[in-house]
This record gives sequence, structure tokens and C-alpha cells, in this order.
Amino acid sequence: MKRSWLILADGYLLERNAKTAHGVIRYSRDDIAAVLDRDNAGRRVAELLPELGRDAPIVATLEDGLAYSPTSFLLGVATPGGWMPEHWREWILGAIDAGLEIVNGLHTMLGDDAEFVARAKDKNVRLWDVREPPADIPLFSGRSLEVPQKIALTVGSDCAVGKKTTALELTRAGLDAGTKCEFVATGQTGVLIAGKGIAIDRVISDFVAGAAEQLVVDAEPDSEVLVIEGQGSVWHPAYSAVTLGLLHGSCPHALVLCHHAGRDAIEEPPYTKLPPLSELVATYEGLAAVNRPAKVACVSINCHGLPDDSADEVLAAAERDTGLPAGDVLRGDAPKLWDALSAALDS
Repeated sequence: MKRSWLILADGYLLERNAKTAHGVIRYSRDDIAAVLDRDNAGRRVAELLPELGRDAPIVATLEDGLAYSPTSFLLGVATPGGWMPEHWREWILGAIDAGLEIVNGLHTMLGDDAEFVARAKDKNVRLWDVREPPADIPLFSGRSLEVPQKIALTVGSDCAVGKKTTALELTRAGLDAGTKCEFVATGQTGVLIAGKGIAIDRVISDFVAGAAEQLVVDAEPDSEVLVIEGQGSVWHPAYSAVTLGLLHGSCPHALVLCHHAGRDAIEEPPYTKLPPLSELVATYEGLAAVNRPAKVACVSINCHGLPDDSADEVLAAAERDTGLPAGDVLRGDAPKLWDALSAALDS
């Protein structure tokens, strides 16, 4: 269905917690009707976040947002642990009463809430829990080793360093270069953008590799390259299991290492110290080799907030440290990184 999003940002619009909102605004093919964020009401998305490349009004109330004729109400904030704030209930119930589809990427499920379910049934409204995995995920079997497509996976030094963005921008660069690339979504925002996928972090641990394999096997048959959205980091103890299951289940032919400029430890407790980029490369290549040897083809560095000269220095240092091409996909370097990835996949 063609959607027009009313996106709940709830005061987080300018923070990384709004990464679901940011991703949908930047990459969704659907319309953006308005953003609900009381802290920035009266302003516009293009004014505050020009890098997203889209515009929409920012409103203070649900009623103000309804004036822009949305079809769907997106909970656009990724809270730590995926919990749903209690004060959101009023907005969600109001949106249901207005006939909007409710779209939720949190671990707290709308479908587990009796009041939401009853109200949605009464109003004939769809509740979409994006993280709800399919019921028929198999155990890993090795089928992903047999698909005809070449497989690339983004891996990271930490969470929120640009794995999804890098995968999307590399997919676009590959398509522009004439290769039939497919973005494979493994997180809630990616699923919203692609319209399909599996939120890997909601899958029971024994089946994570099987879910990754299923995504590979179920890719479009005419795709030539699958660019898989990475999750977490092996240096982040809370999410390393998801990272490893995705790495082993997808059986990539090549990897793209993603990192945030200046980050020398993960951003959340226990603030694990990060090794040099060269060691990150070696570790991921060693872990990937369990199923299939895969080299890191290039390094994607998120230089957000740095002036151009400082970003250039960071990228040059990354290339010296790793011996690999490095770039920032949001500074126009996706074609450069795609060339390196394409060469690695062809080798």
C-alpha cells in the first residue's frame, strides 16, 4: 500500500533515538505527511535536518498532524530495549480512532495489548508490529552457500554507526553502476524502507542464522548482488549474538566495515574499548571464515559533524591503518566504496 506517514518523534527528532524516523524520512518511497514532536513544533524537517533530503511540517499534537491527511502513524523512536512509554497510549488510541494504520518497530508489541487490539478491531484498523518475526523460520542449513547471487554484509564497530545507511547507499550506487542490487533488511527501519525483511534481533537465538539464511534464499531471483543490512557489533556484549548469527547465516562473500569517526569505545555500558580498525577488519574476517572466507572490501566511516578537512584526515588515516578504500557514503563516497566492493565480489 502507498502510505503517507505521520511520524511520532516525541522530542527525540534531533537525537539518534529517532533513527527509525530519520531512516523512513530519508529513504522511504512513501509520503511524509508530518512529524509529531512538541519540542520542535512549528518548524520543518528540512530546516532542522536538511541532510535527510525531505521536508514535512513538525506539529505539536495528533490533531494537528491529522490535518495533513496521513494514512499511517509510525512510532519513530527507538527506545533503549524497545520499551513503549506509557504516555504514548493516548496518541496511539487517538490515531486508531482516526482510522490510521499503527506501525510499531519496538520490542513491545501492539498485538499483545488488549486495549489496542480491541480498539483497532472496532475501528477496522491494522496494527503492524514490524519486529514480529515469521513463524516458520528454520534452523540454519547451509542453503545460503548455494544461492547464485553474490552477498555483501555491512558489519560495525558499534551500534548506530551507519550499517543500514551504508547498505542502502551501496545498493543505490550499485544500481546506478548497472548491477542488479537488492537491499536486504534485517532491522525494523530497514523493513519499513524495503517493505519486507526480518527484524533479526527479535528472533529466538537458535534461529537467528536460519532467519539470515532465509532472507538470502528468498531474495529476488533476478538480483545479482544482495547487500545485507548489518546489526550490532561483536564488540557490543548486548548485541554481539545477533551480529554473529547474521554473519554466519548470511554467508557473505565480502564485508563492509562501518565505523563512526572518533569513537574509541562503544557508546553504552560497559563502554567496551574498541581496537584499531585493522584489528576490527581481521576479527570480522576470521569470524566470517567459519562458513566462507570473506574479506573486508572497504571501510565506511560516519563523519557526521566533522568539517570537511577533518573528515578527509579521518578517512586518510583509515586507509593507512587498513590498506583499504575508506569513505563516508553521506559525503558522496558511495560510488568509490561500491567500486571496491564490486571488485572484491568479483575476485
